[in-house]
Amino acid sequence: MTEEIIIAGFGGQGVLSMGKILAYSGIMQDQEVSWFPSYGPEMRGGTANVTVILSDDRISSPVLNLYDTAIILNQQSLDKFESKVKPGGTLLYDPNGIIKEPARTDIKIYKIDATQMAAEKGQPKIFNMIVLGAFLKAKPIVKMENVKKGLEKSLPERHHKLIPMNLAALEMGEEALVEVQ
Repeated sequence: MTEEIIIAGFGGQGVLSMGKILAYSGIMQDQEVSWFPSYGPEMRGGTANVTVILSDDRISSPVLNLYDTAIILNQQSLDKFESKVKPGGTLLYDPNGIIKEPARTDIKIYKIDATQMAAEKGQPKIFNMIVLGAFLKAKPIVKMENVKKGLEKSLPERHHKLIPMNLAALEMGEEALVEVQ
């Protein structure tokens, strides 16, 4: 099994953190892992993306042109990466700020309104965990017990008190995933 994923959105949405948690989760499952971030000079508001590869075999390169899955969090990223999902692949997106919805018919498309859910809870920082939970419902490539270990590994110890809130957000995402096609 090899899963090649691009997670893309604005800086500040937790794109890199989501990728890091996914990568650590793969490590906890004894998989080969690549985590390759890319972001502009802006701290928040600029575009950011991360490529994560999880594999049972060695990974030859972290650089990809096509992806099994694209997790898209803004219109710019949808415009850039929708065409780069392999036929038969998966595209998961948050509709907030999306003007032109995905149109491909040769891939599975899922929607998660994580922005609205996080706002309703009054906790915008759980946005990325809601998205990650939805992704893992659509493609359960790592076990939830390993995601918990991945959270413990990626969060500084002073923030471990937030792990239960993050785990609850993962469950929210699993429950709210909508398959578009």
